[in-house]
Amino acid sequence: MRLLLAEDDMLLGEAVSRGLMQMGYAVDWLTSGERLRVAVKNCSYDCILLDLGLPDVAGETCLQRLRQDKLNTPVIVITARDGKLDKIRVLDGGADDYLSKPFDLDELAARIRAVVRRGAERGEAEVVVEFRSGPLSIHSASHAVQLAGEPKVLTAKEFWLLETMVRHRHRIVTRQMLEERLYGWGDELTSNTIEVYVHQLRRKLGKELIKTVRGLGYRLARVDEF
Repeated sequence: MRLLLAEDDMLLGEAVSRGLMQMGYAVDWLTSGERLRVAVKNCSYDCILLDLGLPDVAGETCLQRLRQDKLNTPVIVITARDGKLDKIRVLDGGADDYLSKPFDLDELAARIRAVVRRGAERGEAEVVVEFRSGPLSIHSASHAVQLAGEPKVLTAKEFWLLETMVRHRHRIVTRQMLEERLYGWGDELTSNTIEVYVHQLRRKLGKELIKTVRGLGYRLARVDEF
Protein backbone atom coordinates (compact mmCIF):
# COMPACT_ATOMS: atom_id res chain seq x y z
CA MET A 1 0.00 0.00 0.00
CA ARG A 2 1.44 3.36 -1.01
CA LEU A 3 0.83 6.45 1.13
CA LEU A 4 1.52 10.15 0.57
CA LEU A 5 2.45 12.13 3.69
CA ALA A 6 2.30 15.95 3.48
CA GLU A 7 3.92 17.25 6.67
CA ASP A 8 6.36 20.14 7.08
CA ASP A 9 7.44 19.31 10.65
CA MET A 10 10.70 17.49 9.96
CA LEU A 11 10.84 15.50 13.20
CA LEU A 12 7.22 14.40 12.98
CA GLY A 13 7.42 13.68 9.26
CA GLU A 14 10.50 11.52 9.69
CA ALA A 15 9.01 9.66 12.66
CA VAL A 16 5.68 8.98 10.93
CA SER A 17 7.18 7.94 7.61
CA ARG A 18 9.76 5.70 9.28
CA GLY A 19 7.17 4.11 11.56
CA LEU A 20 4.72 3.41 8.74
CA MET A 21 7.48 1.97 6.57
CA GLN A 22 8.42 -0.38 9.40
CA MET A 23 4.79 -1.55 9.33
CA GLY A 24 5.19 -2.45 5.65
CA TYR A 25 3.74 0.63 3.98
CA ALA A 26 5.43 2.49 1.14
CA VAL A 27 5.53 6.18 2.11
CA ASP A 28 6.31 9.26 0.02
CA TRP A 29 6.93 12.26 2.29
CA LEU A 30 6.84 15.87 1.13
CA THR A 31 6.67 19.21 2.92
CA SER A 32 4.68 21.55 0.65
CA GLY A 33 1.24 21.83 -0.88
CA GLU A 34 2.52 22.52 -4.37
CA ARG A 35 4.62 19.36 -4.34
CA LEU A 36 1.57 17.43 -3.16
CA ARG A 37 -0.43 18.49 -6.21
CA VAL A 38 2.41 17.40 -8.51
CA ALA A 39 2.81 14.09 -6.69
CA VAL A 40 -0.82 13.02 -7.03
CA LYS A 41 -0.73 13.77 -10.74
CA ASN A 42 2.27 11.49 -11.24
CA CYS A 43 1.63 8.66 -8.79
CA SER A 44 -1.31 6.63 -7.56
CA TYR A 45 -1.80 6.50 -3.79
CA ASP A 46 -4.02 4.42 -1.52
CA CYS A 47 -4.28 7.16 1.11
CA ILE A 48 -3.09 10.75 1.66
CA LEU A 49 -2.07 12.04 5.11
CA LEU A 50 -2.48 15.82 5.00
CA ASP A 51 -1.23 18.36 7.53
CA LEU A 52 -3.30 21.57 7.57
CA GLY A 53 -0.32 23.75 8.44
CA LEU A 54 1.78 23.44 5.28
CA PRO A 55 3.97 26.52 4.69
CA ASP A 56 3.02 27.44 1.13
CA VAL A 57 -0.56 26.31 0.55
CA ALA A 58 -3.12 25.89 3.33
CA GLY A 59 -4.16 22.30 3.95
CA GLU A 60 -7.82 23.19 3.40
CA THR A 61 -6.88 24.58 -0.01
CA CYS A 62 -4.92 21.42 -0.86
CA LEU A 63 -7.93 19.32 0.08
CA GLN A 64 -10.24 21.50 -1.99
CA ARG A 65 -7.95 21.18 -5.01
CA LEU A 66 -7.77 17.39 -4.67
CA ARG A 67 -11.55 17.10 -4.72
CA GLN A 68 -11.93 19.65 -7.51
CA ASP A 69 -9.53 17.52 -9.55
CA LYS A 70 -11.93 14.57 -9.00
CA LEU A 71 -9.35 12.67 -6.96
CA ASN A 72 -11.19 10.15 -4.79
CA THR A 73 -8.17 8.93 -2.85
CA PRO A 74 -8.97 8.78 0.89
CA VAL A 75 -7.55 11.75 2.83
CA ILE A 76 -6.80 11.77 6.55
CA VAL A 77 -6.19 15.26 7.92
CA ILE A 78 -3.53 15.38 10.66
CA THR A 79 -3.28 18.68 12.50
CA ALA A 80 -2.56 20.43 15.79
CA ARG A 81 -5.98 22.07 15.56
CA ASP A 82 -8.55 20.15 17.54
CA GLY A 83 -11.56 22.44 17.62
CA LYS A 84 -14.98 21.08 16.73
CA LEU A 85 -15.48 23.65 13.97
CA ASP A 86 -12.10 22.72 12.43
CA LYS A 87 -13.14 19.08 12.27
CA ILE A 88 -16.52 19.88 10.77
CA ARG A 89 -14.97 22.16 8.16
CA VAL A 90 -12.39 19.67 6.89
CA LEU A 91 -14.82 16.74 6.92
CA ASP A 92 -17.36 18.79 4.98
CA GLY A 93 -14.51 19.82 2.68
CA GLY A 94 -13.88 16.25 1.59
CA ALA A 95 -11.61 14.68 4.20
CA ASP A 96 -12.35 11.07 5.09
CA ASP A 97 -11.00 11.30 8.65
CA TYR A 98 -9.39 13.73 11.09
CA LEU A 99 -6.64 13.04 13.62
CA SER A 100 -5.34 15.60 16.11
CA LYS A 101 -1.66 15.89 17.05
CA PRO A 102 -0.06 14.35 18.99
CA PHE A 103 -1.34 10.96 17.91
CA ASP A 104 -0.42 7.33 18.36
CA LEU A 105 1.13 5.69 15.31
CA ASP A 106 -0.90 2.51 15.78
CA GLU A 107 -4.09 4.58 15.81
CA LEU A 108 -3.02 6.33 12.60
CA ALA A 109 -2.37 2.95 10.96
CA ALA A 110 -5.81 1.73 12.09
CA ARG A 111 -7.46 4.83 10.61
CA ILE A 112 -5.58 4.30 7.34
CA ARG A 113 -6.87 0.74 7.16
CA ALA A 114 -10.39 1.94 7.93
CA VAL A 115 -10.59 4.62 5.22
CA VAL A 116 -8.97 2.35 2.63
CA ARG A 117 -11.38 -0.43 3.59
CA ARG A 118 -14.38 1.87 3.19
CA GLY A 119 -13.08 2.89 -0.23
CA ALA A 120 -12.67 -0.73 -1.25
CA GLU A 121 -16.14 -1.61 -0.05
CA ARG A 122 -17.56 1.17 -2.24
CA GLY A 123 -15.78 -0.39 -5.19
CA GLU A 124 -14.47 -3.90 -5.75
CA ALA A 125 -13.76 -5.07 -2.20
CA GLU A 126 -13.35 -8.74 -3.13
CA VAL A 127 -12.18 -10.22 -6.40
CA VAL A 128 -12.57 -13.89 -7.29
CA VAL A 129 -10.69 -15.30 -10.27
CA GLU A 130 -11.56 -18.78 -11.47
CA PHE A 131 -8.76 -21.14 -12.44
CA ARG A 132 -8.69 -24.76 -13.45
CA SER A 133 -7.24 -25.64 -10.04
CA GLY A 134 -9.93 -23.67 -8.19
CA PRO A 135 -10.91 -20.08 -7.40
CA LEU A 136 -8.44 -17.50 -6.15
CA SER A 137 -10.13 -14.91 -3.95
CA ILE A 138 -8.51 -11.75 -2.66
CA HIS A 139 -10.20 -9.39 -0.22
CA SER A 140 -8.70 -5.91 -0.06
CA ALA A 141 -10.25 -4.88 3.25
CA SER A 142 -9.06 -7.84 5.33
CA HIS A 143 -6.01 -8.82 3.24
CA ALA A 144 -7.46 -12.33 3.13
CA VAL A 145 -6.39 -14.63 0.31
CA GLN A 146 -7.81 -18.07 -0.45
CA LEU A 147 -6.93 -20.55 -3.16
CA ALA A 148 -9.45 -23.34 -3.79
CA GLY A 149 -10.92 -22.59 -0.35
CA GLU A 150 -7.58 -22.80 1.45
CA PRO A 151 -6.40 -19.65 3.29
CA LYS A 152 -2.96 -18.40 2.28
CA VAL A 153 -0.71 -16.28 4.48
CA LEU A 154 1.09 -13.49 2.61
CA THR A 155 3.33 -10.66 3.75
CA ALA A 156 2.12 -7.09 3.19
CA LYS A 157 4.17 -6.57 0.04
CA GLU A 158 3.29 -10.01 -1.33
CA PHE A 159 -0.38 -9.16 -0.86
CA TRP A 160 -0.10 -5.78 -2.56
CA LEU A 161 1.78 -7.26 -5.49
CA LEU A 162 -0.83 -10.00 -5.88
CA GLU A 163 -3.67 -7.49 -5.55
CA THR A 164 -2.12 -5.39 -8.33
CA MET A 165 -1.82 -8.45 -10.57
CA VAL A 166 -5.42 -9.49 -9.89
CA ARG A 167 -6.90 -6.03 -10.44
CA HIS A 168 -5.01 -5.75 -13.74
CA ARG A 169 -5.51 -9.38 -14.69
CA HIS A 170 -6.40 -8.64 -18.31
CA ARG A 171 -3.17 -6.82 -19.10
CA ILE A 172 0.61 -7.02 -18.72
CA VAL A 173 1.84 -5.34 -15.55
CA THR A 174 5.25 -3.73 -15.86
CA ARG A 175 8.04 -3.82 -13.28
CA GLN A 176 7.75 -0.05 -12.92
CA MET A 177 4.07 -0.29 -12.09
CA LEU A 178 4.75 -2.91 -9.41
CA GLU A 179 7.64 -0.91 -7.95
CA GLU A 180 5.44 2.20 -7.73
CA ARG A 181 2.77 0.18 -5.95
CA LEU A 182 5.15 -1.35 -3.40
CA TYR A 183 7.78 1.31 -2.76
CA GLY A 184 8.13 5.00 -1.94
CA TRP A 185 10.56 7.55 -3.31
CA GLY A 186 13.35 6.92 -0.82
CA ASP A 187 13.27 3.13 -0.78
CA GLU A 188 16.34 1.37 -2.10
CA LEU A 189 15.54 -1.31 -4.67
CA THR A 190 17.83 -4.01 -5.91
CA SER A 191 17.60 -5.16 -9.51
CA ASN A 192 15.73 -8.33 -8.56
CA THR A 193 13.41 -7.04 -5.82
CA ILE A 194 10.20 -7.65 -7.77
CA GLU A 195 11.45 -11.04 -8.97
CA VAL A 196 11.94 -12.09 -5.34
CA TYR A 197 8.32 -11.31 -4.46
CA VAL A 198 7.03 -12.99 -7.61
CA HIS A 199 9.06 -16.08 -6.70
CA GLN A 200 7.58 -16.09 -3.18
CA LEU A 201 4.03 -15.81 -4.53
CA ARG A 202 4.66 -18.66 -6.94
CA ARG A 203 5.99 -20.77 -4.09
CA LYS A 204 2.91 -20.08 -1.95
CA LEU A 205 0.21 -20.08 -4.62
CA GLY A 206 1.60 -22.18 -7.48
CA LYS A 207 4.39 -21.63 -9.96
CA GLU A 208 1.98 -21.12 -12.87
CA LEU A 209 -0.04 -18.30 -11.25
CA ILE A 210 2.11 -15.41 -12.52
CA LYS A 211 3.55 -15.54 -16.01
CA THR A 212 6.70 -13.69 -16.99
CA VAL A 213 6.40 -11.74 -20.23
CA ARG A 214 10.04 -11.36 -21.19
CA GLY A 215 11.11 -7.76 -21.65
CA LEU A 216 7.71 -6.37 -20.62
CA GLY A 217 6.68 -7.54 -17.15
CA TYR A 218 4.17 -10.02 -15.76
CA ARG A 219 0.60 -11.14 -16.26
CA LEU A 220 -1.82 -13.30 -14.33
CA ALA A 221 -2.29 -16.76 -15.78
CA ARG A 222 -5.36 -17.50 -17.89
CA VAL A 223 -8.03 -19.89 -16.59
CA ASP A 224 -6.62 -22.87 -18.46
CA GLU A 225 -3.00 -22.15 -17.53
CA PHE A 226 -3.34 -22.56 -13.76
